Amino acid sequence: MTVSGGRPHVVGVAVTENMPVFELAVPCEVFGIDRADLADPWYELRFAAVEPGRHAARSGLTVDAPHPIASLADADTVLLPAFARARQIEPPDELVRTVRKAYENGRRIVAICTGAYVLAAAGLLDGRRATTHWMNAFDFAQRYPAVTFDPDVLYTEDGTIFTSAGTGAAVDLCLHLVRLDHGAAVANEVARRMVVPPHRDGGQSQFAHPPRPFARAHDGLGPALQWARLRLDQPLTVADLAREARQSPRTFARRFREELGTSPLQWLVGQRVRLAQELLETTDDSIERIAHRTGFGTPANLRTHFARHTSVTPTTYRQVFHR
Repeated sequence: MTVSGGRPHVVGVAVTENMPVFELAVPCEVFGIDRADLADPWYELRFAAVEPGRHAARSGLTVDAPHPIASLADADTVLLPAFARARQIEPPDELVRTVRKAYENGRRIVAICTGAYVLAAAGLLDGRRATTHWMNAFDFAQRYPAVTFDPDVLYTEDGTIFTSAGTGAAVDLCLHLVRLDHGAAVANEVARRMVVPPHRDGGQSQFAHPPRPFARAHDGLGPALQWARLRLDQPLTVADLAREARQSPRTFARRFREELGTSPLQWLVGQRVRLAQELLETTDDSIERIAHRTGFGTPANLRTHFARHTSVTPTTYRQVFHR
């Protein structure tokens, strides 16, 4: 979602008592730090509450929320971080009304973790695919049967409404929003500064296979994935990656899905699309050249996979994000 007129994109955050700290800290890190060296203007973060003022969060911290909750309806993005249990199941009526109004105004609505409860209470998730932390899966599904609930994924996107799982998935979703607003190169640089992985697909599983105790470095998938990222212009197979990971292809494919929630070939396509995004943003290479550098081989293959992942053509993407 871009904002015209050269003004900052306003991210309005709903603040309530005793809210978890991490899910609040992530949007502060992503949107609240001035990164005009990456994209100018950047975002403007605003905190709003039903009763403006200072509110206690968990772990002895406090949050200043000087703006009234009704002001969220005019923000470009309305962000609902995780809430304490009391606010999950009985969100303030004024907050629910404001979220509905923001949606009617065409604003982007984002729920992190249990923030999805407020969206559901507002009726905005009826008939939509949504998620929240897996520990709330049964409770959420029982309370809101009209929601197409997916307990496994990291985050969902349905039009202007986004939901995410808990904790680490908040990072994934916030970086995804930066990617939508400013392109992959900017989002990847923010991730590098935060020292987090640049991209995990929303459809990736919330559940990761625990590593074996005292596993040797070459037993993990990391080195094999890095090896593949450096060779995306080459034809790569599951057998190639398995050999680099020193595993049989069958074991590698099984562990890959357990740890990343997708297949090796789907992961490769996603990595190639993301490389294509960066090249479209940061170079003047032709579409044919980018198809070769990303391993798609032909412009037709590039266009097919690029459109499937981003819903736009490479040419349209370049027109929006080329710097």
